[in-house]
Amino acid sequence: MQPGRADREKTMPNAIASICDVQRLLAEQNYMCNRPLATVTFLALRLGLPLFLEGEAGVGKTEIAKALAAALGRRLIRLQCYEGLDAASAVYEWNFPAQMVAIRTAEAGGSVRRDALKTELFSEEFLIRRPLLEAMQKQDGGAPVLLIDELDRTDEPFEAFLLEALGDFQVTIPELGTVRATEPPIVVLTSNRTREVHDALKRRCLYHWVGYPDFESEIAILKARAPEASAALSKEIVAFVQRLRSEDLFKKPGIAETIDWAKCLLVLDALALSPDIIVDTLGAILKYQDDIQKLHGSEAKRLLEEARRGIELAPSRA
Repeated sequence: MQPGRADREKTMPNAIASICDVQRLLAEQNYMCNRPLATVTFLALRLGLPLFLEGEAGVGKTEIAKALAAALGRRLIRLQCYEGLDAASAVYEWNFPAQMVAIRTAEAGGSVRRDALKTELFSEEFLIRRPLLEAMQKQDGGAPVLLIDELDRTDEPFEAFLLEALGDFQVTIPELGTVRATEPPIVVLTSNRTREVHDALKRRCLYHWVGYPDFESEIAILKARAPEASAALSKEIVAFVQRLRSEDLFKKPGIAETIDWAKCLLVLDALALSPDIIVDTLGAILKYQDDIQKLHGSEAKRLLEEARRGIELAPSRA
């Protein structure tokens, strides 16, 4: 029997009764979640549907799964996707070295029964569970959070496999049969949109585009993740990064880079930004030499001045 809606809704924690509860619980894990993202997360939990998050790298897609697991007291199981990932690697494999030892031990004992040995070799004892299979096992504390990270790195055959795995919450092991989840996991899928994920998979999920935060939201994130930074320095950091994102860059800095840069500046005891310290620490926010090269010379000074003007004009925009 396939898991129905009632089975899926068992994953809905009692502590989450509203969208505000989602925001509160995630905020306790230092994850600042806006209303639209909190809404789709609440609905995914309520309906027992996978949550598909798409957006630029570094905007917090992976972090929400980590924060959600910590907030709910659930185990986080992560499947990191990569080119060439296949169903077997994501579900299970057999412990071949241990199987060879068992075969040699049986042969040394002189009483090898092929049928019995085959049954023993392909039993739970020699099974190595990979993330998808592990997520379908009964867990202490409730259903785990299954993070399928950077799905766009895989190919279409793996997507097709996920349609069954996530639709029915079951996988098949030829030697053991079909394994069904007793309690479906909370599933979060992420994509950096390096390619389009097939519509058939998206239709089985609740979708949300995670964009860059506005100024006030990014200030709140920085306050939670780098509380040692002064209010003045935090404003300059966020204003500069947001101004930088408007430039023609190969890879725009994400929220993760904002946080890393703030921590670097704190280590250097910086009280305010300057063109020199910006150039010296560009490796914290930009990851390609061509992008870094664009900010040498007078460019860093120009962007800093524009960022500071933006801070001064902020009250009049409100």
